[in-house]
Amino acid sequence: MSQHIVIGTRGSQLALWQANSLKDKLSKRGVECTLNIIKTKGDQIQDLSFDKLEGKGFFTKEIEEALLKGEVDIAVHSLKDLPTDQPQGLVLAGLSEREDPSDLLIINNEAFNENHPLRLHEKAKVGTSSIRRKKQILDLMSNLEVLDLRGNVPTRIDKLRQGHYDAIILASAGVNRLEIDLSEFKTKRLNPKEFVPAPGQGVVAYQTRVEDKTTRKILAAIHDKKTAMGTNIERKILRLMDGGCQVPLGAHCKVDDQGYFHVHAAYAKDNEKDLLRVQISQSSSINLAEKVVDKLLA
Repeated sequence: MSQHIVIGTRGSQLALWQANSLKDKLSKRGVECTLNIIKTKGDQIQDLSFDKLEGKGFFTKEIEEALLKGEVDIAVHSLKDLPTDQPQGLVLAGLSEREDPSDLLIINNEAFNENHPLRLHEKAKVGTSSIRRKKQILDLMSNLEVLDLRGNVPTRIDKLRQGHYDAIILASAGVNRLEIDLSEFKTKRLNPKEFVPAPGQGVVAYQTRVEDKTTRKILAAIHDKKTAMGTNIERKILRLMDGGCQVPLGAHCKVDDQGYFHVHAAYAKDNEKDLLRVQISQSSSINLAEKVVDKLLA
């Protein structure tokens, strides 16, 4: 008898893409799935930037609660939104392949300046609610005016189109997955080595109950092990920094074809303008996260 699985997800266009992508993968394996759309605290509170929201997991907690109650069988999250500490009874059982982890600067034509490395005019108004992005963009160009920006991906782009901002910063992964046409704007992909993305950016996480061995086995079959090699390091750095979405931390780990780990990290300490940057490469993952954190906190 085939198993029927209920997938818990947020209701944004990108979240639904992520959930339907999992649904398609499981359907190919003969597993019937339906979606249960759940509104989270992060969806309900739209007037505050992420660094002003209290606690962790404000895009995941309500879905995790539904998972614990048995209302859904799998919770689908953007890995960058998922706290590193799993609630008792839940387990991170699989990861998707990784999309482009970089951030994307999307610029209105009137604010485009081809003579500047960031392609922005002086004092341009840049929209983002990520404290990590705020700190890094100001580190690269200190005279920008950085303004809060909330909403799903299409909503943020529409706010740029309406002229509320000269430019906005989004994750390349979301734009790519939704196949959004940005031809009316100028764009600049921000190199992850220089503008370091959030830990886990570009990856979809599949969470289930520890006791649900059947679902865990199904998710293990589609788990991307190579992606996990890099994101395990990124999330360990985040955990050691005791961080969440509110922490101005970027961490990106790329594993090359020879098995070397290359980590780039960026961190802004409280009340300090200077951004600390760390780059470490080594042939194994042993103590790699610890070395990065030691340098960031030195």
